[in-house]
Amino acid sequence: MIRSLFGGGEKKPGLFERLKEAVSRTRENLSERIDDAVGVSKEIDRSTLDDLEGTLLGADLGTATTHQVLEKLRERADRKQIKDVGELKRLLKEELLTILNAANVPPVERPDGVPEVVLVVGVNGTGKTTTIGKLAQTLRSEGKTVLLCAADTFRAAAIEQLEVWGQRTGTEVIRTKAGGDPAAVLYDALEAANARHIDCVVVDTAGRLHTKTNLMAELEKMRRTAQRLIPGAPHEVLLVIDATTGQNGLQQAKLFTDSAAVTGVVLTKLDGTAKGGVVVAIARELGLPVRYVGVGEKAGDLLRFDPREFVDSLFE
Repeated sequence: MIRSLFGGGEKKPGLFERLKEAVSRTRENLSERIDDAVGVSKEIDRSTLDDLEGTLLGADLGTATTHQVLEKLRERADRKQIKDVGELKRLLKEELLTILNAANVPPVERPDGVPEVVLVVGVNGTGKTTTIGKLAQTLRSEGKTVLLCAADTFRAAAIEQLEVWGQRTGTEVIRTKAGGDPAAVLYDALEAANARHIDCVVVDTAGRLHTKTNLMAELEKMRRTAQRLIPGAPHEVLLVIDATTGQNGLQQAKLFTDSAAVTGVVLTKLDGTAKGGVVVAIARELGLPVRYVGVGEKAGDLLRFDPREFVDSLFE
């Protein structure tokens, strides 16, 4: 057995700096507000921590996650274990990292000699098709061979957009006409991948929530098609969430995780938002690992997610 293509790869220099830049607004909000809440107090008590609730909610950790984190910190405060703001931030980082690590399940292994099959799902408008293009660029830059499958046949624009990304990244796109059978185009893509010994097939899928029942039936048909052709496929189902939608996006995401057997998350548009804490909320409330984060519009602006680096970037 070999490790999933999504479970590694060397980190390029400067990724931490790029992540820090992406979450700069969240970091400024978090650090400044923590400093304001604590003030010049030399000892942190429960009332001080109560003042932090609005700060954590403002960073989009969500109510449940905020309460869990604060309860852990209150226990420490009761035992006089939080001496100053520096210690408070260290313990807060520790709690956030614990939540992220608990959800950070590695991708499944796949048999030798078969393509990695990745379904990408999500609500229209989250940046799903663009993310697929960036993912192709990321994998190709790591020396992988990639094939894209345009199985969002409901929207002609999605097929055209994926073809643009295919040209931009030098990646072939397997497609059919608009309105065609998504499972049929997936079948063609997987046959081609097998014949050419492709490393990874990344599949765009429809994201129309107003026909949720039909959409989930369509995804299940695609799953069965993949399993007939390639053992263990799909090996990863990535859910794309727009970071700027925060808790609203999280609610939409639950519709997919309930029905689409999602195994990981790609968080787009992390740059320019003060609500980067939604990453922690995703881990806790969906129980899913974040695999990648989008930090810009260019092909290379998709970063592999590392829990410790992310937490460090919020405070350093």
